[in-house]
Amino acid sequence: MKLTRDHNRDVWDERVRKGLLHTRTARDDEFNEPLKAINGRGWIDGRLEGKQVLCLAGGGGLQGPLYAAAGAKVIVLDLSPAMLEQDQRVASERGLDLKTIAASMDNMPMLANASFDLVTQPVSTCYVHNLAEVYKEIARVLRVGGHYLSQHKQPTNLQSAPTPFPNGYAITQNYYDKGPLPPLQGDFEHREKGALEFVHRWEELIGGLCRAGFVIEDLAEPKHGEIGAEPGTFQHRSQYVPPYVALKARRIDTPTFSQVASTKILTP
Repeated sequence: MKLTRDHNRDVWDERVRKGLLHTRTARDDEFNEPLKAINGRGWIDGRLEGKQVLCLAGGGGLQGPLYAAAGAKVIVLDLSPAMLEQDQRVASERGLDLKTIAASMDNMPMLANASFDLVTQPVSTCYVHNLAEVYKEIARVLRVGGHYLSQHKQPTNLQSAPTPFPNGYAITQNYYDKGPLPPLQGDFEHREKGALEFVHRWEELIGGLCRAGFVIEDLAEPKHGEIGAEPGTFQHRSQYVPPYVALKARRIDTPTFSQVASTKILTP
């Protein structure tokens, strides 16, 4: 999957250079109340001062600096050097202390076991083929009792056509296809032009998280649909095809499903 990583790294570097969607940095009003800006769902319990936070695949100068401004000790890990440069620039401008690491979300050997209280991840798991490897790494670096707050593209979002038919949006991609999706010709809000993306089934998104050693404490579907929106827009499509799902999961101290399944049970 190195070719996929290199390809997507280059795509996101280029998006930063062009100032395209999903590359903006945090605004002044968000820095005025950083905890409020990053805790819109109320999923962060208590204060962040002194907490070890990993912003996973979270480069770009948005999440990491806000977590640092809220008092957390932050590491931002992202595949794109250009996205990480924005974190470094914003942190320098704001007098914030954070560290950046250029690496892939499914391979983080430089991070110690049980070293974080919180892992936060924006929409990004669609860029890796093997989601189980991502969850395995998150479970490894997160302390027992720590939380993993994440957002993912829903499977139907990636399966459905970007432009409408008379009565909605057709599902055009195989739910069980393991390969990368065919590239889109245009740049759409639900898909990034040129990026290699993969459909992850609900079994992988939810079941895989449970098997990795997590319990899911909450689930939300951010609402982006708008009645009366112009057909073909992101807001119109989102009325028919929910784009994202957000998950709050807690790391538990228990053997994972795979560990239990591989254990031989001795009977008299």
